[in-house]
Amino acid sequence: MAQLGALTPEIRRIGAEPVAVAVTATFSQIAFSEALGVDFPMLSDWEGVTAHSYGVQYSVWKGHSGLAKRSVFVIDIHRSIRYRWVSDDALVEPDFDEAVAVLRQMTSVDPDP
Repeated sequence: MAQLGALTPEIRRIGAEPVAVAVTATFSQIAFSEALGVDFPMLSDWEGVTAHSYGVQYSVWKGHSGLAKRSVFVIDIHRSIRYRWVSDDALVEPDFDEAVAVLRQMTSVDPDP
């Protein structure tokens, strides 16, 4: 999440907005975002509806059901998924630079103004 937070200014300059979604309670996400100092929305998918809809929900993970796999999506203004990264290993960090590169391609924004 820290890497995404560091990339937030560039993502916004491109014309996009980062959003984090987790299968945790809202109060947990508020504490998490404050601890990391991120200023983008962190949404609660407490019931796992979003994780299920995007096909990133574990059947069972470490004895728990309904949890989301670590994943990254780039969704365009027409609600089409332009980039998808999913890991079955929660310890694997995504390469957010790949997602930002897709954003640049979508908007044709020069990375070095």
